Amino acid sequence: PVPTSLRMERSLPPYEVLPPGLNMEELPRSTTVLVEEERQPPRDHLLWSLCTTLYGNIFCLGFLALVFSVKSRDRKVLGDYSGALSYSSTAKCLNIVALVLNIITVVIVVIVLALVFSYSLHQYQYSQEHSNPYFGDNT
Repeated sequence: PVPTSLRMERSLPPYEVLPPGLNMEELPRSTTVLVEEERQPPRDHLLWSLCTTLYGNIFCLGFLALVFSVKSRDRKVLGDYSGALSYSSTAKCLNIVALVLNIITVVIVVIVLALVFSYSLHQYQYSQEHSNPYFGDNT
């Protein structure tokens, strides 16, 4: 067991010894009050993550973003703003990556469909030009 006097010494805040020649009565008395600015809680991007999960869940990035958004909201409710900010920024990054990949995928699909349509139209026109009008086939 730890003696009571030793436990009390540990609970006291650290202090500095006054230099020789100074008296406490001669020092000015002042009180310092620290006022923290009230910070806005970080955004959790939950709605964005939900939309990414439902409409563009490429490589499951939307689901991961949703998980981090929920974790961010939990941290915010508990008052851990630094943890909430960390999870929030991860969810935001995942949402941005998913959005960029979805845009690239849509652009590639549109280009491929345009090329396939163009090729099939070209083949159809070619077959119409080179068909035999007497037999009705492409010989």
